[in-house]
Amino acid sequence: MSTPHNSATPGDFAKTVLMPGDPLRAQFIAENFLNDCRLVNNVRGIQGYTGTYKGVPVSVMASGMGMPSMGIYSYELFNFYGVENILRVGSVGALSEKLHVRDIVLAQGACTNSAYAAQFGCRGAIAPIADYGLLRTAADIAEERGLRCTVGNLLSSDTFYDDDTANAAWIKMGVLGIEMEAAALYLNAMRAGKKALTICTVSDHVITGEETTAEERQNSFREMMELALEVAVRS
Repeated sequence: MSTPHNSATPGDFAKTVLMPGDPLRAQFIAENFLNDCRLVNNVRGIQGYTGTYKGVPVSVMASGMGMPSMGIYSYELFNFYGVENILRVGSVGALSEKLHVRDIVLAQGACTNSAYAAQFGCRGAIAPIADYGLLRTAADIAEERGLRCTVGNLLSSDTFYDDDTANAAWIKMGVLGIEMEAAALYLNAMRAGKKALTICTVSDHVITGEETTAEERQNSFREMMELALEVAVRS
């Protein structure tokens, strides 16, 4: 069995998949953290791997950028490949003064300016939220490890470059930062009856101007990667 975007066969993916946006970050996680890993998908260079972490099968595959891309890949993993848990491991632009570059954020919810949820036909606004069990496990592990970790809402935006001046409004509502995939992931998980969590590292700060390089975002967010892998082992 394959899909238009995935050449893997049944059983190629573990029940838990880590999903960074960047294919090179997926490769980095596979080569630096997984044992006996093998490439199971490379359609469009998206790079999906399966191996083991502390003896537990774990997969990692890129989602690409934005909700349409995350929507496609997470849908196929949940609905065609038997994946039960997807952990997004990505970067976030901070809005909150409480956050600094390289802090970790666990997204309990994902506000959005996208119309992605309209497809489900609900007469009202769906609240895209994380699975509580995964969220609780991640928060507990972060506390055990003494990580700088904050739990709260993120904004999943459809645009990276735009004319929107709404940041002040999101800040007033306590939104911690902006990324581009969590809402679609959470909505797909809710619809499929599966579990999802977004774990992000602050790559830059929209208000203060702090930032990391593209190379740092690709390779150096090890605390986030190890946190997600520990969640995978306990899930």
